[in-house]
Amino acid sequence: MLVLYNEIHQYSLIAIQKRVCLPALSLDLIHKNCSAQGFPATLANMPLTPIKKRLFLGYLNASSILVLLAYGTCLAQDDYPSRPINVVTHTSPGGGTDATARSVMVGTKLALNIDMAVLPRAGAGGIVAMNYINNQPRDGYTVLAITPSHLFAIARNQGPLRIEDLVGVARATDDPSVVMVRADSAASTLEELFEMGRRRPIKWGTTQIGGGDHISAATLAKAANTKIAVVPFFGGGEIVTNLMGGSIEAAGLNLTEALDQIRRGDFRALAVMANERLTVIDHVPTTVELGYDTVYSTVRGYAVLKGTPENRIRILEQGMLQGMHHPSYQDYLRGAGLSRNAIAGQETWNAQINQLYLEARQAMVDLGIIR
Repeated sequence: MLVLYNEIHQYSLIAIQKRVCLPALSLDLIHKNCSAQGFPATLANMPLTPIKKRLFLGYLNASSILVLLAYGTCLAQDDYPSRPINVVTHTSPGGGTDATARSVMVGTKLALNIDMAVLPRAGAGGIVAMNYINNQPRDGYTVLAITPSHLFAIARNQGPLRIEDLVGVARATDDPSVVMVRADSAASTLEELFEMGRRRPIKWGTTQIGGGDHISAATLAKAANTKIAVVPFFGGGEIVTNLMGGSIEAAGLNLTEALDQIRRGDFRALAVMANERLTVIDHVPTTVELGYDTVYSTVRGYAVLKGTPENRIRILEQGMLQGMHHPSYQDYLRGAGLSRNAIAGQETWNAQINQLYLEARQAMVDLGIIR
């Protein structure tokens, strides 16, 4: 308890520090180093002349609270990150989003000197993952791995978030979809696959109804005047398994998910949904080459929610970018046949998030899914 000296007329800032159980602390130092500068500037210049008892007690209590707030704010800024960071994914383990997140974390953990973990929250095209992160503190310790699937869900007004709630941290990959069938499929070209669909719907695997790969497949089928029957799964890993097992006939998969199957001869790549061919499978034509102006890529990156402290976002951005330039992640990109040019920071990634959202809305309007 505070000891009152000379009938409350002889107080100083040291007395205030004792009242709030702080160590001897220079408020002027806080003022110079803390972003909450309005408070310390006030107390640093606080008059120390005697004041009336009633007024002083009110002043003392208010000042004590402000000291605690400013002190806690500075500690939070200095200590972040001080505990493990969780990266929330929307697909099951084994898919491209899961593999990318784990590869990014290898170098990021070293850069931030903190542990990190992947938390799969699969289901509903990213809505389950968005519900989860929306119920976590906006403190930089929960990061959302996002793809166009999240943006399609937001564009359909599904889930708790709006586009304004997302704050991009860093972009990791640009992974074009590749139309694939099993190696023993009757379709050896994209046109032959489409011809099959004109006779009966093609069983086409996607990660969810209304997601990015579903919309891109539907757009391509519409352009080719063919039919598909969409079969949804929780992630690319499950699609690979079911295509291998014959439960579906075709899918738009990423190289991060199925390059090994192409190399082993299990899958046949019919077309890359991009403007340019991919170096690692340069024998495979693009949809644009084949006369279909439909491109789709799973752009993967990381975001936090609006309200996360800016200084923490900057620390995350720097740590993740360092992690993406770590040799382990660069090896991952090379092994998956992806370009390192996809790596980008907050400014570029935020702009692309908003652009992808607008494109998602327009695509669904064109297909009659939303108005």
